[in-house]
Amino acid sequence: MPVSDSRAGTGRAVPFDLMPTATAVVDEQGAVVGWSDEATRLLGVGPEQVLGRPVGALLAPEQADVLPPRGGAERTAAGLSSGAVIRVVHRDGRVLTLGVQATALTDISGGRRWHLSAIDLGRAPWWRASHSVLERFLTRSPYGIAVLDTQLRYVWTNGTLERMAGVTLEQRLGRRMRDVLPKLSPFQVERQLRSVLDTGRPVLNFEYRGYVPIDPGREHAFSTSILRLDDDDGRVLGVCYISVDITDRWRTRERLTLLTESGTRIGTTLDLEATARELTEVAVPGLADLALVDLLDPVLQGDEPGPPDRTGPPPLRRMAHLSVRTGTPEAVVGIGEDPGYPASSPMIRCLAEEGAVLQPSLQGQPWTVEDHARGASRHAWDLHSLMAVPVRARGTVLGVAVFIRSGGSDPFEAEDLALAEELVSRAAVCLDNARRYTREHRTALTLQRSLLPQSIPVLPAIEAAYRYLPAAADGSAGGDWFDVLPISGARVALVVGDMVGHGINAAAAMGRLRTAVHTLADMDLPPDELLAHLDDLVLRLVDERSEQPVGPETSATAQGATCLYIVHDPATGHCTMARAGHPAPAILTPDGRVTFAELPPGPPLGVGTLPFESAEFDLPEGTVLALFTDGLVSGAGLGPAAAGERLRGVLESARPGLEHACEDILATMLPDGPDDDAVLLLARTHRLTEDRIVTWELPSDPVVVAEARLLAAGALAAWGLDDLVFTTELVVSELVTNAIRYGSAPVTLRLINESVLICEVSDGTSTSPRLRHARTTDEGGRGLFLVAQLCRRWGTRYTDTGKIIWAEQNLP
Repeated sequence: MPVSDSRAGTGRAVPFDLMPTATAVVDEQGAVVGWSDEATRLLGVGPEQVLGRPVGALLAPEQADVLPPRGGAERTAAGLSSGAVIRVVHRDGRVLTLGVQATALTDISGGRRWHLSAIDLGRAPWWRASHSVLERFLTRSPYGIAVLDTQLRYVWTNGTLERMAGVTLEQRLGRRMRDVLPKLSPFQVERQLRSVLDTGRPVLNFEYRGYVPIDPGREHAFSTSILRLDDDDGRVLGVCYISVDITDRWRTRERLTLLTESGTRIGTTLDLEATARELTEVAVPGLADLALVDLLDPVLQGDEPGPPDRTGPPPLRRMAHLSVRTGTPEAVVGIGEDPGYPASSPMIRCLAEEGAVLQPSLQGQPWTVEDHARGASRHAWDLHSLMAVPVRARGTVLGVAVFIRSGGSDPFEAEDLALAEELVSRAAVCLDNARRYTREHRTALTLQRSLLPQSIPVLPAIEAAYRYLPAAADGSAGGDWFDVLPISGARVALVVGDMVGHGINAAAAMGRLRTAVHTLADMDLPPDELLAHLDDLVLRLVDERSEQPVGPETSATAQGATCLYIVHDPATGHCTMARAGHPAPAILTPDGRVTFAELPPGPPLGVGTLPFESAEFDLPEGTVLALFTDGLVSGAGLGPAAAGERLRGVLESARPGLEHACEDILATMLPDGPDDDAVLLLARTHRLTEDRIVTWELPSDPVVVAEARLLAAGALAAWGLDDLVFTTELVVSELVTNAIRYGSAPVTLRLINESVLICEVSDGTSTSPRLRHARTTDEGGRGLFLVAQLCRRWGTRYTDTGKIIWAEQNLP
């Protein structure tokens, strides 16, 4: 590596740097016979002042015993031959510390001469004064050091670098890194070396990975700093790099990074399959080339697995698998299938022993021979190292996670197993939470389905179709409900409600409200009064909750629930509606026009501030009512007005038939599924024809009872219901008698021939009849008792002008 000797002033190239060295020649008597110019510059005395004088005269007084002033040249030279530190006096009186070495010479006459070389130790640093010290420092450095020329060829390395890679200096000299270390990212390193050569800017802590001959089966990581070598004239001589093996530190850092990522990437949902998939996504490729997650069958149902069955492999299901290869071709089974592990496999041993199993090498493992499919996969994809870790949470094993390396990846080590156990333990908690949620979710759905109508009754007065959609976001049970309730007088009540919240509590609260609506509907209350009673019930529920400790089991109440209640009378086509904070229904008339019923809004249930009001409508035959919860319109991603217009448009253009119309509405309003529970109830109203209803105005006179019996018998004969004449006459006689005796005019008798035979008697008072238990000696009081025995049901409903007593009989 030639450099310019600037001190000599010649400008010629010399093979190495030289120290400024003062020289002198001493004869056998110790007299100075030769003196260099550098010696003159060093001591400030010229040859004329030194030649012929004893060399010891130059020493400081305390050094006289080192070089005697006269004679003893042999002794002096022997003392200096191996080097010595002496002190001499400069011309100006300063004392200099010199490093001196003597070399024996023979002149032409055969006489002995001594060549003395000296350097000023006070001005020259130790690394320039002693090349041996510098060489020992570089050679023994714990860091690998290399010097390369401008062609990036090795010219020198220390022993540490040789031992670090297993390549000697002789193997490196004159060769480039790509030639001697082809698997250690040589092109990446040489780009950095060339950049330092071109720019002169050092590179610090450049990291790269690869394989070295001394440990070819394990990937190593190195951190290298690079600097350019220049001489005093700025000539570029080459580059030097200092390298250290950071494999252990790099692996530790990678493992910590993987653990940190797992905290945010695993358990983002309460879904078993998604959580298992997230575990594989964290593990591949950071830990393994192939990751599998198999869970025990009971876990998928939300149940807790029992103790291990020692009689055979437990039933497992593949929940997730992921490979560095597209499509995970190494997987022997698909998602949802039983992996069918052999009993001797590490996976089954892991489950049976509830402990992780590490197999650094799969070569010659018996279970891979027994399992032909996995044996073929191992050979096809060079699967060579495996870890099986039990998925265990809260002391219960839920399944097994398997990690496999293939191809040129390093075999698994104990540190990898510790990392895998930590990853799986974190995922296990999330999987167990998902299992518990699955169980609660299944319970809530079961409860909710049991509380919702199992079917819609087939009624002449109305034709209905419905759809219930749980929230697409989590599929959890909600509190939306609906009902189609037959009530007295062939009328039908339509109900749609929306409970705040999700889960078991919401479903249970919904069940209580639905039961209350059934009870209140049987009382034949008008819609506004029914909602008022329902509001009182919700307020009582809220008070009950407020008296209990706050906790998850008491967090959901019925407060804030909404409800829409509609009563349709097929005899008149009259419809009465009231709502409590619920969206108004859409009305599709036979001419194809869609409007939204103008109803007083009413507060949500449980507020208890404003009264509820009803609105009345006369609906033509064939009118379709569309009742829905806000999940249908809010899930469209539009504002209320825009969502209403979209619903109006799809109702107008929907296919004929209520079932088809339901499908069209959901496809248009919720193409991606609802964000909240959604209920849609379509009801086409029908009117009873005139030949199915007969009505008589009766005078308030006891003698009219006999006439009423005759009128009823005639109507039944016209309908072909002769088998019901006797019981109907008894019912009519009792109800008309009570109306005349205890009521007031006007008295009206009405018979309705629908799915049942309905007898109604109305009068002008609100006094309700009472079923009495007559004594054996009583002459009366048995009329309503007979009515209750002869009819399927009976009851009273109140009107603005009085009351109606009704009774129903099954048709033959």
